[in-house]
Amino acid sequence: MKINTIRNATIVVEYADKKFLIDPMLAPKGADPPFPNSPRQDQHNPLVSLPTSIEEIINVDAVIVTHLHYDHWDEAAKDALPKDMKIFAQNEEDAIEIQSAGFQNVEVLQEDTVFDDIKLIKTKGQHGRGEILKLTGLVCGVVFKHQTEKTLYVAGDTVWYEDVQEVIDTHKPEIIVVNAGDNQFFEGGSLVMGKDDVFEVYKAAPASKIIAVHMEAVNHWGLSREELKQFSKDKEMSPNLLVTDDGNCYTFK
Repeated sequence: MKINTIRNATIVVEYADKKFLIDPMLAPKGADPPFPNSPRQDQHNPLVSLPTSIEEIINVDAVIVTHLHYDHWDEAAKDALPKDMKIFAQNEEDAIEIQSAGFQNVEVLQEDTVFDDIKLIKTKGQHGRGEILKLTGLVCGVVFKHQTEKTLYVAGDTVWYEDVQEVIDTHKPEIIVVNAGDNQFFEGGSLVMGKDDVFEVYKAAPASKIIAVHMEAVNHWGLSREELKQFSKDKEMSPNLLVTDDGNCYTFK
C-alpha cells in the first residue's frame, strides 16, 4: 500500500494493484473564493499549489468522492477527469449530481462494495457538531480491505464521535487517514478533527499508523501542522502520527 498525500483531503491510494483518487480538489492556487464567515477572508482557495501535475494525479483506476463540498470535488476535477472514469459517490443524490457533470460510470458506495477484488466499505461521518450539521450535510468515509494488504480507514470530513469509534472497533484498521485541520466557521465549532479528536483516534487505535491530512490548504483551517506535531510529542503519539506535507508518500507493507 502507498498513500500519496496531494493537498487538503486529496490523496492517491495504491492498494492491491489498483490506484484510487480520493476527494480531488485540483484547482490552481487562489482560483476559488474563501469560505465565508471564517478566518482569512483575504486569501482565496486553495491556499497552496498542487505538488505534482494533474495528469499524474488523475492516472488512477477509480475515484472516491466522500461528499461534494468544493474542497473535495471541484470544477477543475470535473474538467480534468475522463468522463468514463469509475467514480464512487456516497449516496444517490451525489451520484446524480456527478452524472449531471457528464460522468457515465458512477456507483453509489455501499457497505459491501467490491472493486476488482478490493472491499470498499462505506462508513458514516459527522461533519461537525450541533446546529452546523444542518449546513454541512451528509459525508462518508471508506474502509479498504484485501487479503494482501493492511486494512485502511479513510475517515473523511468527520469529527470524533461514536461511529468513528465503532468503525475502529469493528474493522481494526492498521492505517487511518484523518482530516485534521480543525476547520471552522466563526460560529459552529469544528467541522473536522482537531488535535483532541486525533488524540481520541490514537487512544482507540494505539497500534495503528495515523496520517493527518486536510491541513493549511483552505482559508478556514484552524490547526497548523506545527501545532499538531507539538501536541503529538506532548501526548507521546509521535511514533504513530504522521503529520503530512503536501506531496508526501508513505509505503506500508
